[in-house]
Amino acid sequence: MDINRPANVSFFDFVGGVQLLQGEETRTAMPVVLIGICVSGAVGNFLVLLILIRDFRNKRGSEVKVLLSSLASLDLAILLLCAPVRAITYYKQTWTLGSFVCSTTDWFQHSCVVAKTLLLAVTTRAKHTLVPSPNMGPPNIPTWIHGAVAFICVVSMMFPIPQMLFASLVPHARDTICVSKMPACAADFMSLFYKIYPTACYVVPVIFTIAYYTKALHTAVNHAPSPQHQSKVTLVLLCLSGALGLMLLPEWGTFTWIRLGYNKPPVGLIIFAQVMVYACSSFSPVILMTMYDDVRQGLIQIWFIASCRGSKQLPSIKCQKTEGNGAEVGANSVENAIAQEGEKTIPDVEHFWTGRRNTHVEVEQDPVPWEREEKML
Repeated sequence: MDINRPANVSFFDFVGGVQLLQGEETRTAMPVVLIGICVSGAVGNFLVLLILIRDFRNKRGSEVKVLLSSLASLDLAILLLCAPVRAITYYKQTWTLGSFVCSTTDWFQHSCVVAKTLLLAVTTRAKHTLVPSPNMGPPNIPTWIHGAVAFICVVSMMFPIPQMLFASLVPHARDTICVSKMPACAADFMSLFYKIYPTACYVVPVIFTIAYYTKALHTAVNHAPSPQHQSKVTLVLLCLSGALGLMLLPEWGTFTWIRLGYNKPPVGLIIFAQVMVYACSSFSPVILMTMYDDVRQGLIQIWFIASCRGSKQLPSIKCQKTEGNGAEVGANSVENAIAQEGEKTIPDVEHFWTGRRNTHVEVEQDPVPWEREEKML
């Protein structure tokens, strides 16, 4: 990372990953780590989205599930569109993706990160369950939740606009690097902006969300009449908020550190902060699959349906569709298999008893004459 800050700019930072690093170890290790996080996280978020969409189709949606599906979509976008850019940059050590990607990559990633934080803050006003409509139709999800998601997306795209404006390609020797440099004439205004931006988009929402769910969990456990389900959902959202706040702290810390014009943080801290952004997107589906009952049961159902379709040893056993959990699906299939096995009888015995029911047997041809003698007595 052998490059100096020009004299006419107030800060100078790399965009799309640290470039011009020395050492083959980093060049090899970082792409492998990022690709591993990207693949595992993308699979997890895709499964969460599939389960939540299935719940909406089965009329089991809720306001919280709308926000969680939006959160999974943002995580999927970060892992599929932003992480590969960093992996290529670490491998090439220069910028090879053109000016458009240079201008938009940090803006898009920050837009998704800000939207995730604000969506978790909005979950404090969302309901965990919905009561079906009186005419037995699907539960009506209020319009405000869709409006809130759209408003958050617009706001989250507006805040990081300076990342797009200040990003540019700079020639370096025979290569090109992508950097963010702010002119000295805009230093005063942007210094104030870079104090407000992390506070409004990270510090305040995270503290508010964690404080709200901590208080809600205490109230649900100690004072609610039936706290089991409510406290479980509250605990899931509290864990999601805490994990997001903790894992994004290095990214926001280094971002503010550089933009306020202090000495540049260590390169290892910058790389660690970037990895934690993608690890946060990969860790969210793990929390949902292990702690959120609806997602865990949906995962069991998907696994059972997939295994049932792929099984060729028991072709007569059909997968039963049910609105319950995976355990009920398995129990129903096992009961059907047992019933089918119980209906099977030995052909000779079946023919014997059918003949005794439907025909008149003469006395001399009766194979069991003692039964007839006992009836006559």
